[in-house]
Amino acid sequence: MTEIERILDQLKRAYEGNAWHGPSVREVLNGITTEQAVARPLPGAHSIWELAHHIAVWENAGRRRLEGDRAQIDISSPEDWPPAEDTSEAAWEKAKASLDRGHQALSDAVARVPESRLDEPILEGMSSVYVTLHGIIQHDLYHAGQIAILKKTLMTLAETRP
Repeated sequence: MTEIERILDQLKRAYEGNAWHGPSVREVLNGITTEQAVARPLPGAHSIWELAHHIAVWENAGRRRLEGDRAQIDISSPEDWPPAEDTSEAAWEKAKASLDRGHQALSDAVARVPESRLDEPILEGMSSVYVTLHGIIQHDLYHAGQIAILKKTLMTLAETRP
């Protein structure tokens, strides 16, 4: 197995499933209703919907960087954390489908990376391609964990309501 194939495997596990640690991004999003996606059960925390958008933003930024675009995103800006403006069920389904399409586009871009590029900066002045790709995987898993906590909190709250 080449290093690119290993990275693709880890990216797939983090996003689609069969990850060593537990639920992947898609697994943890499974069964989340629109109402749960927009809820804020923890003061000051992002909603599940915002986390899903944020994951999509950075997977897209990684793809763009592989393709030569610096994808400069101001941290903590609305571009970094897009709000859920339309909170309909159709919009939630569309957001998840968009996340899936973006993930597939990233995977396709990673598959085209020559092994020889892994130790080179993704773009001048930035981390290596290898570090960037593993960073995206780590980012997905970090936020999947946050979604899991929010999901569990919402389910616990629903069980304790009279």
